[in-house]
Amino acid sequence: MTNFAPVSAAIGGALIGLSAVLLMLLNGRIAGVTGVFAGLIDPTSSDRGWRATFVAGMIIAPLSAALLGYTIPIPHMPASLVTVAVAGLLVGFGTRLGNGCTSGHGICGIARLSPRSITATAVFMAAAIVVVALTRHVIGG
Repeated sequence: MTNFAPVSAAIGGALIGLSAVLLMLLNGRIAGVTGVFAGLIDPTSSDRGWRATFVAGMIIAPLSAALLGYTIPIPHMPASLVTVAVAGLLVGFGTRLGNGCTSGHGICGIARLSPRSITATAVFMAAAIVVVALTRHVIGG
């Protein structure tokens, strides 16, 4: 592992957990990114303000860190835009199928000891392990 940074990972995880707790305490909402964004683009939604602030914060935070001199890693993207599009569609389908995303189930749902979220997160993790193993060791060479 070349990017093993347990201290920064622990700090980042604590900040994500704190933000999820604060959103629940102050707004009574679950910090599931897919649900937040879906409500933001829903034309019938009446609570777009906090959703827009939430999404803007996810965009502004790394940009602010870059301005403060922190190195922001550039993700490695596949050469094919078709691969990116198919992957995006599969993630969207899985999110709808699982009634939520990794942030909603994995952070908020597990914290509430929701059996559905614990199961969904286990399935997310198992699928991720299989996909990485296949792409790195079977498909990728």
